[in-house]
Amino acid sequence: MPIALFALTIAAYAIGTTEFVIVGLLPTVASDLHISLPLAGLIVSVYALGVTFGAPVLTALTGRIERKPLLLGLMALFIIGNAAAALSPSYELLLVARVLSAFAHGVFFSVGSTIAADLVPEDRRASAIAMMFMGLTVAIVTGVPLGTYIGQTFGWRATFWAVTALGAIAFIGIAALLPNTLSKAAATRLIDQVRVLGSGRLLIVFAMTALGYGGTFVAFTFLAPILQEITGFSEGSVSLILVLYGIAIAIGNVIGGKIANRDPVKALIGLFLAQAAVLVLFTFTAPSPVLTLVTLAALGFLSFANVPGLQLYVVQLAKQYRPGAVDVASALNIAAFNLGIAVGAWLGGLVVSSPLGLGSTPFVGAMLVAVALVLTLWSGALDRRAVLVEQPA
Repeated sequence: MPIALFALTIAAYAIGTTEFVIVGLLPTVASDLHISLPLAGLIVSVYALGVTFGAPVLTALTGRIERKPLLLGLMALFIIGNAAAALSPSYELLLVARVLSAFAHGVFFSVGSTIAADLVPEDRRASAIAMMFMGLTVAIVTGVPLGTYIGQTFGWRATFWAVTALGAIAFIGIAALLPNTLSKAAATRLIDQVRVLGSGRLLIVFAMTALGYGGTFVAFTFLAPILQEITGFSEGSVSLILVLYGIAIAIGNVIGGKIANRDPVKALIGLFLAQAAVLVLFTFTAPSPVLTLVTLAALGFLSFANVPGLQLYVVQLAKQYRPGAVDVASALNIAAFNLGIAVGAWLGGLVVSSPLGLGSTPFVGAMLVAVALVLTLWSGALDRRAVLVEQPA
């Protein structure tokens, strides 16, 4: 693999860290800024919404810009956003800073994927894209726990300064290593995205993605306070538990891809069923430290095991119903993942501030996943009906 690809991987690592590290720091941020946990949870929602709506629009608007200058501009925006977060004197300014970082996030992965593919021969493109996205996985396993530890030890602002430094390293790497002669992909127009959203079959899958993936975030957003207030773990233990969770996520992502290869719908039905069951179980195991660790390992595995199947399924359906916009459909499904994070975190905040309380967040998350399961069964039935209609009499 060309060394330039490592610069993209470092950037993906920094972006993955800044997206999820806030989960481990919610109690610290809430205490420092004198806000409630539900308000702190909106920091997660606002970032995810920035990716959801910023990525499609900005990708379309920046389609004519040369790839390397665009990537450098995105990393500069990322650096500014995280530095502003570290310096934010108030909750409101922190939200604005997070939105800036989120705008850079969405467009980076859209553009970075095509650049990674162009850096290698055609028969190694999938491996190059996988290597860039490996930065996200490694960030979940190591960056989020390490960022949580830094924030708990030196204050949450120190975590954002550390991510800012990572962004600066990625900026220098991209400037020095990425070739200037990168081919530009055809610009994605907003009208193409609207046409994809006009497909009812694809909308079902986008809803499956948002609810099935986002359901976990009802509880995961408030995982640190759950572990400290309900389970009884110390603040310092949270970062170590996040390592366990991250490793389970990485394993689930790999195995989930293998499970979904043959029949993504069948795989998703089984995964959503198991995910909903484990979330319900977490409602009852949360008071026990040992059972919590076992449950979280299972939840981490399942929360990302559905990602490959959802992406594969949306591509398969796009080839049938929107064959000229497969890439657009895939990008919109990424937006659906982030919309799920935003809705899950927001709904979790409502649960925490309601009479149900913090301990009910896993159960409510299970309800969202259950809806995703129903949609999956419905979509599978529509697939079978379409096959019967196409068969000759």
